[in-house]
Amino acid sequence: GSTRASGCRDQIIRLWDVATGRFKARLTGHTSWISSVAFSPDGQTLASGSGDRTIRVWDVATGALKATLTGHTGGVNSVAFSPDGQTLASGSRDQTLRLWNIGTWAVKATLTGHTGDVNSVAFSPDGSMLASGGNDRRVRVWDVATGAIKATWRKHGNDVSSVAFSSDSSMLASGSRDQTVLLWDIRTGALKTTLTGHTGRVNSVAFSPNGLTLASGSRDQTVLLWN
Repeated sequence: GSTRASGCRDQIIRLWDVATGRFKARLTGHTSWISSVAFSPDGQTLASGSGDRTIRVWDVATGALKATLTGHTGGVNSVAFSPDGQTLASGSRDQTLRLWNIGTWAVKATLTGHTGDVNSVAFSPDGSMLASGGNDRRVRVWDVATGAIKATWRKHGNDVSSVAFSSDSSMLASGSRDQTVLLWDIRTGALKTTLTGHTGRVNSVAFSPNGLTLASGSRDQTVLLWN
């Protein structure tokens, strides 16, 4: 909780001290825009996905590059660590998701099914599921252990930009270019509700740790908080 990371189109990752707001370090090596950054659960490792089709893994304390992961044939749009810190997930413009083994950095599985760019990946808090959203307007839920598709939902009218699980893994939120946020019941697969109010693409959704509030950020320059 002491460090904030940001990735930018200038191909640089920056680390900041949360308490003081002071700049701590810049991590360089990517050769294209940086689309996503994610900390490991213990905060010691940072992963970054880039338009250069690679994932880079960094030591947060020293800023040293630990590994460069290659295999995607399109830009990497999203990266996420599993809650137990043993797996890294990535979503790419090559329409696939990959699961990587932490430590060996070998590919554990390649998940296929999307027919457009994969824009967002997110693990459930219990670690059993992985969600993805893509330019095919679909939200998919995967079984992490087997790599099988558990559910596929298409209710959005445009690209799905972001997905997030609730803290109890019972709900999934998805934000879209269609300016809406949809809430899904994981157990039944039913669409629980459609949240409207944004006047631009919804770029990001996130639940509060207690699961009582959902935040959505949009190109309409607002963040909305939902009960």
